[in-house]
Amino acid sequence: MRIKYSLRELETFVAIADHGTFAAAGEVIGLTQSAVSLQIKSLESALATELFDRSKRPPVMNARALKLVRRAREILKQCQAMSDDVREQTPGGVLRLGVVPSVMGGMLPATLRDLQQTHPQLMIEVSSGLSAPLVREVSSGRLDAAIVTEPAQLGRGLSWHAFAEEPLVLIAPAVAEETSDTQLLERYPFIQFHPETYAGQQIATLLQDRGIQVDPRMNLDSLESIAQMVATGLGVSVVPRRNIEQPFPPGVKEVPFGSQPVRRVIGIVERVSSPKHALTQVLTEVMMTRQE
Repeated sequence: MRIKYSLRELETFVAIADHGTFAAAGEVIGLTQSAVSLQIKSLESALATELFDRSKRPPVMNARALKLVRRAREILKQCQAMSDDVREQTPGGVLRLGVVPSVMGGMLPATLRDLQQTHPQLMIEVSSGLSAPLVREVSSGRLDAAIVTEPAQLGRGLSWHAFAEEPLVLIAPAVAEETSDTQLLERYPFIQFHPETYAGQQIATLLQDRGIQVDPRMNLDSLESIAQMVATGLGVSVVPRRNIEQPFPPGVKEVPFGSQPVRRVIGIVERVSSPKHALTQVLTEVMMTRQE
């Protein structure tokens, strides 16, 4: 008998195993809960067996399903390898990489230049986005890896490799007379990193811990945009100072944030046992070399 099921159904099945529920899996892979349920019913029909105990809420995998998860992972891994063999134009391979905007406009260009010189056979497909969505893309397999600020919590099935630290500083219009971070934060409108960025969440927590009340006026996900708004006199912000020649534009002054330096950690997140780990490791090593 010929069994017909789709790779998408297997991906959904594995996503439920990784994330626990139909709803959580759907959020990661970009499907509604009802669409996830339909795919699982189709898979069960193709295999002529039930995979979930639906007497429980939410449904849980039965013993048969738990045995099949490992085989499903193996099938998906082999299909990914076959796809990579077709796509890769050189022995170096292709790495699908997500990058947060602050790194995209910071250390990434020089890193890619160095990689091109030292690893000409490595091809990197780059896309930009916010931290949390990029991590979800890695978890779902749409991206091989992502460069993000260190997550407060790392999802199941993911691994983290730090390669750089950047101090958090307060930036204000150069004409501002105040010299302390508290005065500037309480007297000027606050331009904040988008709350879905991990850096934005880290900064919000630090402000709350210090009991500093700010007047947020804008949510931006681009460090360049935030710095330009500050330079124009529209407010102040707390941002990471990147290790580049000119981290901030003219018209901006830098003030220490807090009595003790606080840093954001940048690294690469990828799936555990990722078939692209060797390529990710090459990128991480070059990133670390540029920080020395």
